[in-house]
Amino acid sequence: MSARPEDRTGQAILLSLVAIVLFDLMGLVIKHLSPHYSAAELSAYRNVVGLVPTVIALWLSAAWHSGGRQWKVRQWPLACARGGIIALAQLCFYYALGTLPFATAATISYCNAMFMTALAVPLLGERVGPARWSAVLIGFAGVILVMGPGRETFSAAALAPLGAAFAYALAGVLARRIDAGVPSALVNLYSSSVALFGSVLLVPLMGGFSEIRQTEDIGWIAAMGCFGGLAVLCMVTAYRKTEQSNIAPFSYFGIPTAFVFGWLFFDEAPWSDLFPGAILIVIGGLLVIWRERRLRRGRTA
Repeated sequence: MSARPEDRTGQAILLSLVAIVLFDLMGLVIKHLSPHYSAAELSAYRNVVGLVPTVIALWLSAAWHSGGRQWKVRQWPLACARGGIIALAQLCFYYALGTLPFATAATISYCNAMFMTALAVPLLGERVGPARWSAVLIGFAGVILVMGPGRETFSAAALAPLGAAFAYALAGVLARRIDAGVPSALVNLYSSSVALFGSVLLVPLMGGFSEIRQTEDIGWIAAMGCFGGLAVLCMVTAYRKTEQSNIAPFSYFGIPTAFVFGWLFFDEAPWSDLFPGAILIVIGGLLVIWRERRLRRGRTA
């Protein structure tokens, strides 16, 4: 793999933080609209509007232009399967946002790093040592504490963000099986297009499309799609500026921002549900990232 001509880690981190805030804003809109529209409807609307930034990301991709602007992906079934999995992940996560406190749904979904480590064994043939398995167990212990299966307030809906985390992790692992030379923006376009198709197919299973209640909702739906699409554009751009391992630790910035946003906009403050489980999720995720980074450096040394 060729090295990037310039490594702009600072810019990449800033873009990733902007993406996290945009994803949170998208989640706030989803939670606001969820009493009136199903998770499948919101997923379909988000994917329609979000295709615009996805196309922009491809057009801005230097790798795509230097490769002759090829549209075909040799492993297109993998890219398409990834899109179907993303549609299921969105369905689970959007349902969770509508039924759980905002910060609780977001925090549980951050266990995807642990799922990716576990899935890398059967799907990528990676060897995972005791250190990373220990980190995975720490993270999942945190998930159990946040879900609180023994509490009176426990809801089966807490399984939805867990399912979303698993599906997003599976989508991430499948992306790693696609040829490294394929521009990530092109893979994302394939996946986003199939996710749109998949989410539209899921809508009839959840009662069909609802009539738009009021004109104001059209603005909210447009904002939701723009926030999500721009967030993806920021993340794709960030990954082009530096190594993914330089950005990954900052993804957990989303947990405190989700708590603040949930408190400000929905008057939610689930302290007892989140702690200390959220801390264990962060510790487990950071340990996985740190260990994988050390292993990667050892291979290239």
